[in-house]
Amino acid sequence: MTFDPRELDALRPQLLRFAQLQLRNATLAEDAVSETILAVMEHQERFQQQSSFKTYVVGILKHKLLDQLRRSKREVQLNSSEDADDDRSDAEMVDALFTQTGHAMAAAPSWGNPDHTLQSKEFFEILQLCVDKLPAKTGRIFMMREWLELDTEEICKELSITAANAWVLLYRARTRLKECLQQNWFGDQVNTNNI
Repeated sequence: MTFDPRELDALRPQLLRFAQLQLRNATLAEDAVSETILAVMEHQERFQQQSSFKTYVVGILKHKLLDQLRRSKREVQLNSSEDADDDRSDAEMVDALFTQTGHAMAAAPSWGNPDHTLQSKEFFEILQLCVDKLPAKTGRIFMMREWLELDTEEICKELSITAANAWVLLYRARTRLKECLQQNWFGDQVNTNNI
């Protein structure tokens, strides 16, 4: 099955943004995206339309990123000063959500019909903007878990962190995403200027 190469061109910025988030290196991210595009172009017959073209390409990128992470494991460095800033802002954010007695400041809002929301292209655009606004390490671990589907042990090994630290970062990511989605999607009106 052939496809229009313009479809790949349109996907490239999204692929590159995600690859950079995972690899933390623009050159390695560019390599992974280029390898993905090359694989798609060289083996067009493998696309059988069992999923959308975007899902097919993202699946290939996912494997290229996993390969790249394994190849460059010793080269990945996390910026410790960036991590310290993330920890301070995360602690402040979590404190703002709860009273001193540990109860939530506000009741959980109704998010309506999840099936309807997941069918909305705009929802995924807002979600992507929210993920992009996460602190680098927090966003990376969230995407490793939810998008690359790595288990906690693999994430801990890759990032040289403890399981407890991984769970804390995942909790922070989910909390920030929930807050961002509440403000920018599930609130009264969508407002991408605040993201």
